[in-house]
Amino acid sequence: MLEAGALENVNAIFGLHVEPKLPIGEVACRNGPIFAGSGSFEAVISGKAGHAALPQHSLDPILAASNVIISLQDLVSLEADPLDSQLVTIVKFQGHGAFNVIPDSVTIGGTFRAFSKESFIRLRQRIEQVITGQATVQRCKASESFLENEKPFFPPTVNREDLHAYFKRVAGEMLNSHKVKEMQPEMGSEDFSFYQEAITIYFFLLGMENNILGKLESVHSPYFRINEEALPYGAALLASLAIFLSSNLRFFLPEGELHDEL
Repeated sequence: MLEAGALENVNAIFGLHVEPKLPIGEVACRNGPIFAGSGSFEAVISGKAGHAALPQHSLDPILAASNVIISLQDLVSLEADPLDSQLVTIVKFQGHGAFNVIPDSVTIGGTFRAFSKESFIRLRQRIEQVITGQATVQRCKASESFLENEKPFFPPTVNREDLHAYFKRVAGEMLNSHKVKEMQPEMGSEDFSFYQEAITIYFFLLGMENNILGKLESVHSPYFRINEEALPYGAALLASLAIFLSSNLRFFLPEGELHDEL
């Protein structure tokens, strides 16, 4: 959409995401970072295959990969500022061979996340250093990839302060102010964040919990189901945001900032 010019001459863009744990008719939002930036990585740890009964004749990539994973966890627990949320999660560990064979290589992979660009860059550098260094300690070799082409880095999703005040005003008038909840930042990522490279963005969560329907599973669960009764709330709120904003464009400054009076 950005490359095609679909958002040229657009002052601001709003997006929403359903939230199964938030009651229907309510929304959750916050000023500043709402979702973390994220990247993916994959590494192949290569050793020397051999019989499991003769490990002294092999270079065990499983042991090397295990040390890599443990050391990667230390990047958050020991190196990150506790007040600067960061995350490294391994979700892939693949070897091959029989139960009595040490494989010649192991592939691991995962995700890393942070709320600031500086922390994100540092975390990426340290992941690369740890993978290479720990593999070397076990006399193995490592090749890593951050999969920029297959899984591009997602920037953090950051809500602007002026649009936050505007959203609370519009949502409060439509839903009642007590149904506009303040949320904590989440380590999930959102591709909506790419829009902020070109225009002003604002993102919020739309509640869809209804006790009559029973428990609604997480949006990433294979048992996820949507409560379609929530959709009219989302559509009406997006329409109201667009209508009120378009009628108040005079409050936009030339560089796109919203006037304080809004």
